[in-house]
Amino acid sequence: MNEHERFAAKDSSLLPAIRIETAPLPQWSVIWLHGLGADGHDFEPIVDEMSLDSLPAIRFIFPHAPMRPVTINGGFVMRAWYDIVTPDFSQRREDQKGVRESAVQIEALIARENELGVSDEHIVLAGFSQGGAIALHAGLRHARRLAGIIALSTYLPSADTLPDEAATANRDVPIFMAHGHGDTVIPYAMGQRSSELLKAQGYPLAWHPYFAEHTVCMEELRDIETWLRRIMVQAS
Repeated sequence: MNEHERFAAKDSSLLPAIRIETAPLPQWSVIWLHGLGADGHDFEPIVDEMSLDSLPAIRFIFPHAPMRPVTINGGFVMRAWYDIVTPDFSQRREDQKGVRESAVQIEALIARENELGVSDEHIVLAGFSQGGAIALHAGLRHARRLAGIIALSTYLPSADTLPDEAATANRDVPIFMAHGHGDTVIPYAMGQRSSELLKAQGYPLAWHPYFAEHTVCMEELRDIETWLRRIMVQAS
C-alpha cells in the first residue's frame, strides 16, 4: 500500500480523486475541480498538454464531485458540486447548502495535502465552470494563505456574502480568471462581471478573454503555465 492509499484508508470520507505527480516528492499541489456532469477524468489530460518540466514537482488532484439531482436538468442525478435551482444568474441560482458542503470537502482535500507535506501557500485551487465557482467560493474563504486560484468559464457564487466571509489571509491571493467570448453555458458577461466585482474588492485578479466557447483552449493552457510559473517563482 503506497502513501496515498494509506491516507485514503485512514480517512474514507475524502472525495475520490485522480492524483498525478509530475515528479517525485512534490511540494506543490493543484486541486482541479471539474464542471457539472463530468468527473475528475475530464481534466486529467491537461497534465500532459502543459509544459511543466521547468516547474517544481506538482501533485495534481482531480476529485470527483458527489452524485446529486440537478433541478435545471429535470432532477437527473449526476456529478455536481451543488444543485442549480434556476437557469438565471440571480443569487438564488445555486443551492447554498450544496455550495458550502462542497467547500468543506475541498477543505478536507487541502488538509490531506498538508499531511502529505504540502503547505497551504503551495496549493492552487482550480476549477472549470461549476468547479470554478467552488474554487472561488472555497479559496476566498480559506483561513490560510493559498498560492492562487484558477477560475475558468465560471462566475462568483454567493457574491453577497463574500465581503463578510472573506478570509483575511487570502485578501491578496492571485486569481487567474478566464472566459470564452462564445460561451453559451455561462455567458461571457457573467464571468466578466464577477471579475470586476472581485477587482473592486481589491483582489489581484488577472482577466483572460479568449475567442472560445465553454471550454479550455490551448492558448488558455499556455497562459495558465505562465501564471503558475510566476507564482511559484514569487514563492521561492
